[in-house]
Amino acid sequence: MISSKLPKMFYGGDYNPEQWDHETQLEDLRMFKLAGIDIATINVFSWALIQPDEVTYHFEELDQYINNLYESGIYTCLATSTAAHPAWMAKKYPDVLRVDTNGRKRKFGGRHNSCPNSPTYRKYSEKIADKLAERYKDHPAVLVWHVSNEYSDDCYCDNCEKAFRVWLKERYQTLDQVNKAWNTNFWGHTFYEWDEIVLPSNLSEHSGNNSSTFQGISLDYSRFNSDSILACYRLEYDAIKKHIPDSVVTTNLMGFYKPLDYFKWAKHMDIISWDSYPGLATPVSYTAMAHDLMRGLKDGQPFMLMEQTPSQQNWQPYNSLKRPGVMRLWSYQSVAHGADTIMFFQLRRSIGACEKYHGAVIEHVGHENTRVFREVAELGKELQLLGNKTLDATVDAKVAIVFDWENWWAIEKSSGPTVALNYVDQIHKYYAAFFRRNIQVDIISVDMDINKYDIVLAPVLYMVKPGFATKLEKFVEAGGTFLTTFFSGIVNESDIVTTGGYPGELRKLLGIWVEEIDALLPEQKNSIILKEAFGDLQGEYGCGMLCDLLHSEGAEIIAEYGDDFYKGMPVVTRNTFGQGEAWYVASDPEDRFLDGLLGQLAANKNIDSLLDTPEGVEVTARTKDGQQYLFVMNHNATAQSYDLGKGEAHDLLTDRPLSGMIEIEGRGVQLLEMK
Repeated sequence: MISSKLPKMFYGGDYNPEQWDHETQLEDLRMFKLAGIDIATINVFSWALIQPDEVTYHFEELDQYINNLYESGIYTCLATSTAAHPAWMAKKYPDVLRVDTNGRKRKFGGRHNSCPNSPTYRKYSEKIADKLAERYKDHPAVLVWHVSNEYSDDCYCDNCEKAFRVWLKERYQTLDQVNKAWNTNFWGHTFYEWDEIVLPSNLSEHSGNNSSTFQGISLDYSRFNSDSILACYRLEYDAIKKHIPDSVVTTNLMGFYKPLDYFKWAKHMDIISWDSYPGLATPVSYTAMAHDLMRGLKDGQPFMLMEQTPSQQNWQPYNSLKRPGVMRLWSYQSVAHGADTIMFFQLRRSIGACEKYHGAVIEHVGHENTRVFREVAELGKELQLLGNKTLDATVDAKVAIVFDWENWWAIEKSSGPTVALNYVDQIHKYYAAFFRRNIQVDIISVDMDINKYDIVLAPVLYMVKPGFATKLEKFVEAGGTFLTTFFSGIVNESDIVTTGGYPGELRKLLGIWVEEIDALLPEQKNSIILKEAFGDLQGEYGCGMLCDLLHSEGAEIIAEYGDDFYKGMPVVTRNTFGQGEAWYVASDPEDRFLDGLLGQLAANKNIDSLLDTPEGVEVTARTKDGQQYLFVMNHNATAQSYDLGKGEAHDLLTDRPLSGMIEIEGRGVQLLEMK
């Protein structure tokens, strides 16, 4: 926990003093105080400045930066600088340079151009982390350690290929087991020697969009790549811990970032931190879901919002400004979902290269008389008044959605049944139905405890890992409600089909057999027709994309298809299993249907909305020492009203009591201490 480090929420962000002269740095310190900034992330990209060759290290300027900040009341989140290797390293040791999926070796430039299996990169990145930790282990300013920056991408070089074979030996022990896991009798792929195995790339198993002819091989490469990059992080993590065992060490994640299995990474992070960059058109429910994923990585623990922009981003096709109030609103949204920090990229705008038009607390004009600075300073004052009220507060959910990176990789490397299937979009679709009702949701992995929840959903559970079907059966048998969808229970962890009929290991729990899967063209639709009313659901609803043709094996048929040759076949089923029930949705329904279905499942479990609010008004709760805090956030540009009912509350942001009908301004936030 970082709550013991400061008496309030960290407020600050990335700062690059090495890009500015001393006079500008002093002016920045003055303005940081005005804005309420109390922590700065520094040294993110300073490796080349600190280490000009193999043996020389210059820490004097970094010493001065840390001391200057500390003397101004600003603490340090100290990065290890290893996100970008120096030019001399690439020149002298080209093994640090990555090779792309087309077999082309990169040259020095850009970011993240370090091969994760390069002996040179691993040696020097571990060494500089060690030297930094040794030097600053007793410095009172350094509160958090930030390893590298936004780990990403992949590599297909010879070192990675050799390391992949070692990884496979550790995972499978023998080539016979590899051949079995990959089904290599198909297309004559049988391997007799380890060095016959090559990386799956556009030169071997992949085609340009990373689809694969051998999903098992490609799936294992994705696992290997995530593990390889994690190993680089762990080298630096261990180097820091060697000198500072009680240090708080993290690295900044990127939400639903496909190449890295963050649930696996989270086990090696003291606190989760992440960079949130929604666009102007990003659904607010999607941003909320990403925050909930970050909270879920460490089973509900608060996380750090490491980066967000105070105004605009620089990499989108249309880099819109955040409208007045939106920065504050989205900052509180992150806190509402579990953040214990609010931090920005960046504190001062760069004057050159690709981030010179990325937003900052201090704009190019160089003074505090800007709209953005005023908004940042106003939020800084609020956080001072808020103090530690919400620090370490938890988000208590009775609903969980299972998300699995390996399932994601396997689904989207599949050669069918449709290019329209997007795993994250399906997760979001079910999440958003609860979001619209102000019902809180945890995003969890297949390894986590599900017994504390009343409802567990696993949309598109294509891959069923060992033991998970049994875990689900026990959950439902004890009274839980489980829901899954089309294209579930198809394969095992090696992407090998479970024979005997879909949905494989889930067939007993769901009480159904899926005979065929129909993929519809984008313009094609089918319909869901309720056999009788279910809660607010009645009549007919649209569906499409995929349609499972299924038979009941004991499950109750709730709804049937309305069209095509499978008209009258089941499309929604409910199977009583022990004390609970297991639901199956065999197609991709319209949102209106999911709102009714999931709302009724919640009602059946006495899971109520936190508050009934107009569309666009989000409500989330955090609890600390028995005290509940409601965050009410109006994502509309116009004022809205809601009824607090019989409850009474104190708005911590305006220091006034609230009850009955309450108005909340456009893009406004209310933080209600409930009585």
